[in-house]
Amino acid sequence: MHKLILPLLASATLAIAVPALGQDAKPLAGQSITVLMPSPQGPNIASDFEAETGIHVDLQTLSWDDIRPKLVTALVAGTAPADVTEFDWSWTGQFSAAGWYMPLNDVIDADTVKDIGVAKIFTVDGKLLGIPYTNDFRVMLVNKKHFTDAGITEMPKTLDALVAAAKKIKEKGTVEYPIGLPVSATEGASTSWYLLTKAFGGELFDKDFNPLFTSPDSAGYKALAFELMLLKEGLVDPASTGLKDSQINESMFAQGITSIMISGEPGRLGQMNDPKQSKVAGQVEAILVPTASGETRSFGLPEALAIPNVSPNKEAAIAFVKWFTSKDFQKKNAVNGFLPTRTSALSELNESGKLNSGDALVAQSKTVEPLFPQGTPPWYPQFSSGVNTAINSAAKGQMSVDQAMEAIASAAKQAMAQ
Repeated sequence: MHKLILPLLASATLAIAVPALGQDAKPLAGQSITVLMPSPQGPNIASDFEAETGIHVDLQTLSWDDIRPKLVTALVAGTAPADVTEFDWSWTGQFSAAGWYMPLNDVIDADTVKDIGVAKIFTVDGKLLGIPYTNDFRVMLVNKKHFTDAGITEMPKTLDALVAAAKKIKEKGTVEYPIGLPVSATEGASTSWYLLTKAFGGELFDKDFNPLFTSPDSAGYKALAFELMLLKEGLVDPASTGLKDSQINESMFAQGITSIMISGEPGRLGQMNDPKQSKVAGQVEAILVPTASGETRSFGLPEALAIPNVSPNKEAAIAFVKWFTSKDFQKKNAVNGFLPTRTSALSELNESGKLNSGDALVAQSKTVEPLFPQGTPPWYPQFSSGVNTAINSAAKGQMSVDQAMEAIASAAKQAMAQ
């Protein structure tokens, strides 16, 4: 899921050139395509691609929240919103069911699919509908200075150790509320609960989409109980019931008001370590997600590029998708805050010493699982809304854990029935 795009690299510049194509290797020169992506994007994308291929690009950007409504409106009407569009992991089920997008299996080589492991999140019934270009998954972000000041020398690997560390930081008086956790009626609350469900060793649904979170001994139930415990113990700010994850990141963690982001975003490492944007520059690092067992887990929220079936310029659109997701361009684009989806690109950046918390990001990337192993269902948006509404009510004391889990199960059932 698209978040704030910020530099990931430890260095401000990275001189990596995408190999230029010769004049005789521009068979599509003179063609034009439109590309619709979230803002912001690198300033030279269109000019660089045209220089190398001769294909003109009209790059259009919107806020991430505004893209899906534009896509749906156009595609329902049978018109192309663009030749190449954003395609978020959470839209996969709905867009696949609608048959709006072109399968890319025959135009993207097998080595690319193997190198981009999260491509499986965009594969439904054997059809590859999008090629991931930015690798969003969950890690934990910590203020290492706060840990050191509290006398903590080893980063937590288990949830119990995490709670113990947070209590030490609070007792030290470094911050009042050490843990950043959104519990508002927003997507950030949903994704945090999903991560903690994984951390407690479970899944949301079985293979037939029967809920696995209603029993008190289930991982999802324990995850919400854990969140409410953090609130009760004064480790999470009560104001978090009304805050988005972006607000907690920018107004609290980046200001040194919290020490730990439970559901951390790799793309924020550059911002957090930039003195112009953060009061904690040089203090923030990513660590592997602690779990109940001590064996880390995570899930992916990647974004892809895809081509609508109604695109009139498919050949040039395919050329753009290949170029934008190539290893060389992914390494170059990391300067703009896009974590590569290619394992090879991520490893090479880390080996060069240019990636903030590189070892942790590479290690965590190898544990990334799809949230829905059977594919993101078309009813995901309605389900997620039910999840964060129930979490918010529980965090405000308006629901028990039992009631919240039943409400989420009911929301899932209603979403599936629509």
